[in-house]
Amino acid sequence: MNVKSAQAFAAAQSVLPGGVDSPVRAFRAVGGDPLVIASASGARLTDLDGNTYIDYVCAYGPLILGHAPDAVISAIEVAARRGTAYGAPTELETELAQRVVDAVPSIEKVRFVNSGTEATMTAIRLARGVTGRSKVLKFAGCYHGHSDGLLAKAGSGIATLALPDTAGVPAAYAAETLVAPFNDLDAVRAIIDRYGDDLAAIILEPVGANMGVVPPAEGYLEGLRTLSQVSGALLIFDEVITGFRIARGGAQERYGVLPDITCLGKIIGGGLPVGAIGASATIMDHLAPEGPVYQAGTLSGNPLAMSAGIVTLDAVAQPGFYDALESRAARLSAGLTRAAKQAEIDCTVQRVGSILTGFFRAGLTTDFDSAAASDTAAYGRYFHAMLDRGVNLAPAQFEAMFVSAAHDDAAIDATIAAAEAAFSSLSNPS
Repeated sequence: MNVKSAQAFAAAQSVLPGGVDSPVRAFRAVGGDPLVIASASGARLTDLDGNTYIDYVCAYGPLILGHAPDAVISAIEVAARRGTAYGAPTELETELAQRVVDAVPSIEKVRFVNSGTEATMTAIRLARGVTGRSKVLKFAGCYHGHSDGLLAKAGSGIATLALPDTAGVPAAYAAETLVAPFNDLDAVRAIIDRYGDDLAAIILEPVGANMGVVPPAEGYLEGLRTLSQVSGALLIFDEVITGFRIARGGAQERYGVLPDITCLGKIIGGGLPVGAIGASATIMDHLAPEGPVYQAGTLSGNPLAMSAGIVTLDAVAQPGFYDALESRAARLSAGLTRAAKQAEIDCTVQRVGSILTGFFRAGLTTDFDSAAASDTAAYGRYFHAMLDRGVNLAPAQFEAMFVSAAHDDAAIDATIAAAEAAFSSLSNPS
């Protein structure tokens, strides 16, 4: 029973739009009312009614060590007692920046901000400032935060200007954005042929993670790197999710393709609000106060987030960390695939590193159109069947499952067992 959660959510709706502070939390894509969480530890969270769940949302990615790891909590406590913010430089910013520079191949300097949205917004402004151009190419299904210019959807043809994807965005803003299908180099060539002289940046998630987990096709990232160089546009990797998640150096380490600008977030703050952009010193020195591209933030580089990030990045730098994480995620993926097959349910599990998605469709998902062909109603039934069996998944088909270091063998085994029962209930409804 979720009596207390229901009461708390009803109260929230009177003071918060939809009762939430981020839309996906409202369960609109799967039906029903959301759990209201009281606490979390390790791989599990507990709702107001005392029900405990194995959690694969993990705050949508930051919690690579699991919920409330002792070392991170201790670092936050120490930092808080010294003051939560100063509006002045601290050594902590330099320490965390150095860890990022040491890990991410393309980065020489870093600017910390407070969210992934701020990071991508700043990266676009920086690219425009460096190139003197205005247009940006993004890809259908890749999400880069909620800034106006990046909330755009494709127009009526491959090489047409984008349209606003939400109310409140002027058409003129969206017109500076171009949209191509993910994994389609020919579409990118067509756009460059038409708009290349005014193209400031090509921005993408190198591994799609906001349409579900969609890996880049062989040669795709390399092709984008070449096309961006030919056109004079800067290549931006949005590694807010993949950074320090699918490898210590992110997707650019895993695939061996280096962008001009990298956007980071989530893991680098150890569970606290954070974002960052990084690039070569030449590009980064265009930012104020060194250069003419303005960006600022009251709480940027605050000591709590920096302290949590330092501890987290030290933990993931330990030998064998990613091998162990990959092994757990691979075992989970194999178990979910086997469970769906046994129940004769069309569900294709796609995984890169420690992120995975079960698409409720047959065959591989390679772009947004194929992701959108998934049976979202079936996912909603599966979501609730798993929740009833003590496993918390993202309340939308087009999200990832996140495996953390806290997901031990017992948690993985329990999840696979829950999936076997959940898939069976879908194929044999009572």
